[in-house]
Amino acid sequence: MKPLFVLLVASVIVLLITHAISGGWDYVIAGNLGMAAMLVFTSLGHFIYSQGMMLMLPTFIPGKKMLVYATGVIEALFAIGLCVPSTRRLSADLLILFFLLILPANINAAYKGVDYQTATYEGRGINYLWLRIPMQIFFIVWAAYFGLIVENGY
Repeated sequence: MKPLFVLLVASVIVLLITHAISGGWDYVIAGNLGMAAMLVFTSLGHFIYSQGMMLMLPTFIPGKKMLVYATGVIEALFAIGLCVPSTRRLSADLLILFFLLILPANINAAYKGVDYQTATYEGRGINYLWLRIPMQIFFIVWAAYFGLIVENGY
């Protein structure tokens, strides 16, 4: 839920700033910078809560710590890519793929009851998926809408 809050609040703040500066509503900039802010926020979680994030991965996955760190770096790179118009389209395409690829880890974490912040199995459990899956779909739609508008001159 925190990433969604960061995404929406950052987008509104950027939207208001761009309106104050230019007099217009730049939804593309606001949408992409909002997603970038969210990605930086979630990227930091990969380093701060790496032990708990390792619990999210299925047991058969090797090199969990490096994978958690690598995905944190990847999220930060997506954040940068969304801020650069010439790389926005590719970043959005890859981000959508990334969101699809991490969904099984989120499902696994919910199934196992992982609380990544405390690195325990005392999390919200399977009912969390009623929130997490629609939120993941929302992130995919957001990235597609705001990240793929590059062709229109943004």
